[in-house]
Amino acid sequence: MAHIHPIPIGPLTLDMPVILAPMTGVTDRPFRTLVKRFGAGLTVTEMIASEAMIRETRQSLQKAAWDPCEEPVSMQLAGCEPSRMAEAARLNEGMGAAIIDINMGCPVKKVVNGHAGSALMREPELAARLIEATVKAVKVPVTLKMRMGWDHQSLNAPDLARVAEDLGIQMITVHGRTRCQLYSGTADWEFVARVKQAVKIPVIVNGDICSIADADMALSQSGADGVMIGRGAYGKPWLIAQVMAALTGRTVPADPSLAQQHALVIEHYAMMLELYGRDVGVNLARKHLGWYTKGLHDSGSFRNAVNQLADPAEVVEMIDRFYESQMNHAAMAA
Repeated sequence: MAHIHPIPIGPLTLDMPVILAPMTGVTDRPFRTLVKRFGAGLTVTEMIASEAMIRETRQSLQKAAWDPCEEPVSMQLAGCEPSRMAEAARLNEGMGAAIIDINMGCPVKKVVNGHAGSALMREPELAARLIEATVKAVKVPVTLKMRMGWDHQSLNAPDLARVAEDLGIQMITVHGRTRCQLYSGTADWEFVARVKQAVKIPVIVNGDICSIADADMALSQSGADGVMIGRGAYGKPWLIAQVMAALTGRTVPADPSLAQQHALVIEHYAMMLELYGRDVGVNLARKHLGWYTKGLHDSGSFRNAVNQLADPAEVVEMIDRFYESQMNHAAMAA
C-alpha cells in the first residue's frame, strides 16, 4: 500500500493530502460539510467564474459560502482575463479563503468557449499571465488544477507545470485526461509522473479514483504526493476518510450501516432544501438520492418514483419507506 505524508502548500501544511475535487453542481456546501465530517484533508469549492464573483451574483455567493468545519478552505476560480481573475482572487481572500485554486481543467463547453478552464492549456502565454496576476494579487497560496493537455498531440502539462512553479504556484493537481477526452476512456495516472518529475512543488493525481485500491494504484503509478477524489465520492461522502485511513496505515472505517445511511440522506436532503429553497433544492437533490441508493435492492424503482415528486415531505416519506424496506430485506437475507 502506498503511503502519504503531510505536504506544504505555501505557509499551510496539508496533514493528509486526500482532497475532495471541486465538481460543479455536486460539491456544494452541504456535500462538502458531510465529507469533511467523515474526514478529508481538504475540500475545494465548486468552480466559481471570476466575472460572477466580481459581480457578486447570488449563485456565485452561494458557491463561495462554506461551513467553518471545512477550514482551511480552498476556493476554485475560473477565468480568462488576468486582471479580473486577480480581482476575484482578492475578493475571495478577503472573504477568508485560505487557498485560491485556478481551474485549467474544466472541459465543459460553456467554460472552454469562454477561453477558461482547460482551454487555457491551448494558450500557454495567456495561462502564464493569468497565473502571474492571480499569485501577485493575494498573500494566500495559489494552486492550479489542470489536465494532461488539450489533446494527445499537445500533452503540455509538464511544461505548463514548470512555468506555474516559476510563477509561484504552490501545488498542482493533474487530472489524467486531455480536454478532448472529457470524462471518457480511463485516466492515465502514469502520465502524471511526468508532471511530478518536472517540478519540486507537490503534485496531486486526479481522475477515476473510486476506491482505496484505485488510490493506491494512482499514487504508485504517478509518484504523486496525494490524491484528489471526484466522482468516486458520489453517494459516498465517507470514501475520502476511508482512503485517508488506508494511506496512513490506520484501520479503515466500515461503510455506514443502512440506518446511518438513511439518517445521512435525510440530513443531506434537509441541508439542500435550506440552502436552495424548496423547488431548486428538490431538483438538485435528485441526483444525490440516485447516487446514495445505487446498488441497493430495487433502487431503480425508487429513483424513478422519487424523481416524479415535487413535494419535499413526500420525498422524505418515500426515502423513509425505501430504507425501511432495505433494512427488512437485509434482515431476511441474514
